[in-house]
Amino acid sequence: MSRIIVFGGHGRIALLLAPLLVARGDEVTGVIRNPDHSSDVEAGGAKALVADIENMDVEALAEIIRGHDAVVWSAGAGGGSAERTYAVDRDAAQRSMDATERAGVRRYVMVSWLGSTADHGVPEGDSFFPYADAKWAADEHLRGTGLEGTILAPGTLTFDDPTGRIQLDPDGRGAVARADVAAVIAASLHEPCTVGRTIRFGNGDADSAVPIAEALSC
Repeated sequence: MSRIIVFGGHGRIALLLAPLLVARGDEVTGVIRNPDHSSDVEAGGAKALVADIENMDVEALAEIIRGHDAVVWSAGAGGGSAERTYAVDRDAAQRSMDATERAGVRRYVMVSWLGSTADHGVPEGDSFFPYADAKWAADEHLRGTGLEGTILAPGTLTFDDPTGRIQLDPDGRGAVARADVAAVIAASLHEPCTVGRTIRFGNGDADSAVPIAEALSC
């Protein structure tokens, strides 16, 4: 059994992730901003924790992380203003990594996106640029820590039924079911071979996809 704290606990992926973790015996804390979302989080077997991560400093974040075995960052501003995108997707994410180290927790899984690279190609005038820039900065910060970090970079998210199979380093948009992303997160938390890796993936097709466990193995 592991104790896992999931930031962005009311996100669509996190709501699919919690039942997977609980089913295998893990204790899950879902961090949410809106207390009205508590019942949704708890319906999946997680404990809801209301916290304003956008405005919490490193020590405050460390306090809620302390005592857990692993951190999953699945939080995001969800579009909107560039200022808030940077505040959550970059700044709060980076503080959470520093807080994880301060709390004495080693394992950290970042949910990023397929195009998060230094040369992501999104022009500065594009409305998507703040997200692309913020996610790349957060990923780089994780790489510079001493954490046992994994960066999971799925492609375009869909509401398709889960397949249990993924393709690594897909071409194009790398469409992938949210349920399969949740399964990849759950599997990566207990797969030592994912530590230190950036794993870019989509669902692929019957010829290119392999079972999730096989894709994540050494």
